[in-house]
Amino acid sequence: MEFGNQTFVTEFILLGFSGSRKIQMIYFVMFLVIYILTIIANGTIISLVIIDSCLHSPMYFFLGNFAFLEIWYSTTTVPKMLSNFLAESKAISYRNCIAQLCSIFTFGLTEFLLLAVMAYDRYIAICYPLRYGAIMNSNFCKQVVIASWASGFLTGWTLTIPIVQLSFCRLNQINHFFCDFVPLLKLSCSDTTATEASFFTAAYVVVLSSLFFTTVSYCYIILTILRIPSNSGRQKAFSTCSSHLTVAVIFYGTVIFTYLRPNSTHDLDTDKVVSLFYSVITPLLNPLIYSLRNQKVIKSLKTAWRKIC
Repeated sequence: MEFGNQTFVTEFILLGFSGSRKIQMIYFVMFLVIYILTIIANGTIISLVIIDSCLHSPMYFFLGNFAFLEIWYSTTTVPKMLSNFLAESKAISYRNCIAQLCSIFTFGLTEFLLLAVMAYDRYIAICYPLRYGAIMNSNFCKQVVIASWASGFLTGWTLTIPIVQLSFCRLNQINHFFCDFVPLLKLSCSDTTATEASFFTAAYVVVLSSLFFTTVSYCYIILTILRIPSNSGRQKAFSTCSSHLTVAVIFYGTVIFTYLRPNSTHDLDTDKVVSLFYSVITPLLNPLIYSLRNQKVIKSLKTAWRKIC
């Protein structure tokens, strides 16, 4: 497609991870195993939450939604990455690239919102245990989950609009394994000042407001736990939120490092490795963190396994 003396690209080349054919095959097997385990682990969490009445509580309702989100988040990037390890051509069309970018924004932002909701759930459970059932009732839980998903979709589309308005001329090699904002920004032949400003402003507002809400919730949680007189009581209270806190720290840390830095400080090779961690590795780690540190989930899993066997 041409306009004047410029040739506008209709597809991009995802450079991914370099290496010989043998190395590419090793990558393929390794990430295929990770992806399959991710689907199995998160699918198991969802199934347990649905079928086990002992897990029919707000905490596990949110956990089931979180696991469902992780499946979609991982599926946004991993299948294309796997196909590129085997394919000679690592091309992705412009439309599919934008769709992938929008999906990453949507599921990533929804994850931030769900993490904040889960932090609020733990805040009510620990700080106001006698009012927990009244506050975190079924209707309220459904409403905040729907609001989180809807807000994620709306904000994801909003953040994608600045990229759609850019022009891409001739240069079409993306130094990444998926279509991401910063690598695309570096390829554009348009003036990206307004695009960068609008994107990072919106991203800062959503991500940092979610981080602030989560941080405040945990400040109150920690203060409440410290006032518990017995060591066993403090350990029991902290164990109910330690898994969520671990997941939140990992996800917030890696995403903020990747996106909420000035564009001039980005090193694409470093960002690629960090992105691999939060988009491929953590969707597998999260259900393992929740299941290995949660006695109810372990008990439910053992019961389900005995029924199967």
